Amino acid sequence: MKPLTVHEGLVLPLDRANVDTDAIIPKQFLKSIKRSGFGPHLFDAWRYTDEGQPGMDCSKRPLNKDFVLNQPRFKGASILLARRNFGCGSSREHAPWALEDYGFRVLIAPSYADIFFNNCTKNGILPIVLSEEDVDALFGLAEQPGFSLTVDLSAQTLKSQDGAFEREFEVDPFRKHCLLHGLDDIGLTLQKAQLIKDYEARRLAEKPWLSPDLHRSLQST
Repeated sequence: MKPLTVHEGLVLPLDRANVDTDAIIPKQFLKSIKRSGFGPHLFDAWRYTDEGQPGMDCSKRPLNKDFVLNQPRFKGASILLARRNFGCGSSREHAPWALEDYGFRVLIAPSYADIFFNNCTKNGILPIVLSEEDVDALFGLAEQPGFSLTVDLSAQTLKSQDGAFEREFEVDPFRKHCLLHGLDDIGLTLQKAQLIKDYEARRLAEKPWLSPDLHRSLQST
């Protein structure tokens, strides 16, 4: 998982409430568990005018030109601004996989579905909660071409380039630590690798009959 410390990015305003995970990545793409390749299918049903299926060449598909993700001025956006209850619906982890694979590292909304929120932080995405009033203000500012924000996770601040908008945000200390150091659940476990090795060695010394080598030799006789 890539560490997130200070991130500066173009803001994409998705002016919709209650965006569910099936809208973020539709169900037909859940067959794959590779955690990559989902970016072209992010918001698939809104982004294209045909029906998406796994394995399609998205570069040749007809685009919905009215959808914000397809507007040229938002190309390369890495901060997604949304309305309340973002990520509701099913608990599919493919939703943050698709957002991260597209290039989003930071989300801003008044509220999120709990499981989606947790899945984001475990996949290198920072979901920031701001008040409805602050989100309204950001939607107004995002109408300006090239509007971007700088997010400093260490300081827990975000601000616009011209300084017109600056806010602090809350973040759980444990999630903050993991994001700053690029630690997912596997990374956290690997920090204890030596302790795990020591335990396994001690266990085999005390109970040698648990050795996998012994089990294999007994099975071969």
